[in-house]
Amino acid sequence: MKTVHVTISGLVQGVGYRAWTEREAVLRNLSGWVRNRRDGSVEAVFSGEAAVVDDMLQACWTGPYSAMVRAVDARAWTEPVGDRFEVRGTA
Repeated sequence: MKTVHVTISGLVQGVGYRAWTEREAVLRNLSGWVRNRRDGSVEAVFSGEAAVVDDMLQACWTGPYSAMVRAVDARAWTEPVGDRFEVRGTA
């Protein structure tokens, strides 16, 4: 199992990035969450099998059609993660 905290920056708000992330994470059977940040970035936590989490991180570089991703920064995450994936409110 692997759990990471991710910050995605670039043109990632107003383009359906959170909904895309939720769909992709659920398809990969990952747990965690995603939300917009007031600074214009998107923040997420992905938890699941290491190879699947790595695949999701790679997919974050593309995102939905209208997104223009500049950076995907991932760090290990040790806080508890629930058993499903959810969209959270802006932080």
